[in-house]
Amino acid sequence: MQNLSDPAVIKDILTRHGFTFSKKLGQNFLINPSVCPKIAEMGGAKEGSGIIEIGPGIGVLTHELCQRADKVVAIELDSRLLPILSETLSEHDNLKIINADVMEVDLKNLISEEFPGMSVSVCANLPYYITSPVVMKLLGDRLPIDTVTTMVQREAAERLCAPVGTREAGAVTVAVDFYSEAKKLFNVSRGSFMPSPAVDSAVIQLKLREKTPEVSSEREFFRIVKALFTQRRKTVLNALSGAVGVDKDRARTILSELDISPETRPERLKMDDLIGITESIIKTAGVLDSPA
Repeated sequence: MQNLSDPAVIKDILTRHGFTFSKKLGQNFLINPSVCPKIAEMGGAKEGSGIIEIGPGIGVLTHELCQRADKVVAIELDSRLLPILSETLSEHDNLKIINADVMEVDLKNLISEEFPGMSVSVCANLPYYITSPVVMKLLGDRLPIDTVTTMVQREAAERLCAPVGTREAGAVTVAVDFYSEAKKLFNVSRGSFMPSPAVDSAVIQLKLREKTPEVSSEREFFRIVKALFTQRRKTVLNALSGAVGVDKDRARTILSELDISPETRPERLKMDDLIGITESIIKTAGVLDSPA
């Protein structure tokens, strides 16, 4: 295999194929030779396993995954990269490349068809602009996967892995924690990419929970959480009244019953607090006057 960590080799390949980087697609190819083996090892690529890779780029991580896993299915949006991948990954017969937008792929059906009898994990190097939508699709679709190991902007990594109830947490943090156990694996400097982005990155891993918290309605739960976090620096009493649409007297009663101070900021609410608030609201029909 060609040395895909050598900028000169990469430039030669890209030039021969007439490829230019797309700012719209947020393309930054990983070239640090030490990073991809770590992602593959920590991301579940091993004998008996299947890997879904999102955004293979020119195939640096894909090569490492194919060396370890029984099968790899790589989903690449940019059709210009297909002939490049055919060249750089020609040695691997356990690889299937799909030219598609991962947001439009039926991943549950793909897993059933491509990975029968295998444990399946996801590895990705996600463009920063689409990190949250892809992560939420992977988690919210309740796929039969073990882990999601992905490269994200370092700031996003801190937010996604923050404990619920801390200042760094947001609505997406709550959603990630609802479906998985998140942890940051290691940082990756901006110089590890070509072209070099303006920020540093980090690799995180989401281990899907066998059992998620019990709520009467996930849809209502996430709607209320999203609404509360739009007013995260206000008091929870005012956020319930203003953003969620709960009558203020009813909101005071709900908070009192849950032993939550009405002066608490929404960003300081723990998972149990958010679930308790949701369940109390659901029991009172018609209080969601201002859906999030």
